[in-house]
Amino acid sequence: MKNIFEKYTCPTVGMLKNRIVMSPMTRGFADKDHCCTDLMCNYYARRAKNGVGLILTEGIVINKSGDGYNNVPHIETNKQADSWKETIRSVHKYSSKIVAQLWHCGRISHPDYLDGNAPVSSTDKPADGINRQNNKSYGRPEALTIDGIDKIIDMYVESTNKALKIGFDAVQIHMGHGYLIDQFFDDRVNDRTDAYGGSVENRCRFAIDLISELVNIFGSEKIMIRISPSRYMGEIYEWRDLDKMLEHLIYHFNRVGLKVIDISCANSIYHKTSGLVARKIRDLGWNGVILGGASLSVDEANYEINHSILNLVTWGRYILANPDFVQKVANNENLINMSDEIRNSLY
Repeated sequence: MKNIFEKYTCPTVGMLKNRIVMSPMTRGFADKDHCCTDLMCNYYARRAKNGVGLILTEGIVINKSGDGYNNVPHIETNKQADSWKETIRSVHKYSSKIVAQLWHCGRISHPDYLDGNAPVSSTDKPADGINRQNNKSYGRPEALTIDGIDKIIDMYVESTNKALKIGFDAVQIHMGHGYLIDQFFDDRVNDRTDAYGGSVENRCRFAIDLISELVNIFGSEKIMIRISPSRYMGEIYEWRDLDKMLEHLIYHFNRVGLKVIDISCANSIYHKTSGLVARKIRDLGWNGVILGGASLSVDEANYEINHSILNLVTWGRYILANPDFVQKVANNENLINMSDEIRNSLY
């Protein structure tokens, strides 16, 4: 029987000491220049030292135009990229792997974070609600032109090159949670009438073009993606044409040689969201790696692995609240639950 504690060879990062993955979690502890700090380094190294096999970093903003949060890291400049070198070295010291999650917020932003400029998106409609980062309404975005989309792809290429050059084991392209690429997927947001809007094929075009370009340049062994077709946003929120979207995306991801997909459910019940999506993706012929989990028990995680649904299991809040998570679950010890105190620290 397979289990989460056994070694696993992942096509993007090589041999892992176990199947346990630390999910990306926005932390907001970068310095004023959006560089990785010693505190952040210690935070990641502590999880590696305590046994986590694969660490997915917090979202790293690919370009100033994609920011939308307080004190998050960027990877636009060489200084920002180089600030991660010690963290990478420290994680590798403990035989763990570390992947840079590359992030563009799109319309989930405000001019406060963009030097007074408008956010960009698939649309010119602002997101609903209040931005908890500055307690203001989200900014009204500018709909990207086709030339603008090409420039965003170039930004991803440049940031991927920087991330791999400094030693990250791979990169993960964040395509979920309502951020830029998801703003093209979702027909409740994407109101375009050009080649990037309307049909399923058009709304998937940006993502497929981007991954095709990255795989062509860097190889399929260096690229993974995160999607969230079914997630929690006050209630269960799904792409309305979920099956058609998945069918189109999986066909093209297989075609271009993508090997790893992380299915996130954003703090919802796995079996009602990403667990169902993972099964749909398997039924569509995806034989690559799937990451997922969202606070599964050890028995549930092992079940998903043994039934070839998941290959690697992600935990977020539990690993944040329990740096010694791996030892605790191995010894069947009680886990500390997330608290505001922990959330607001680099514990």
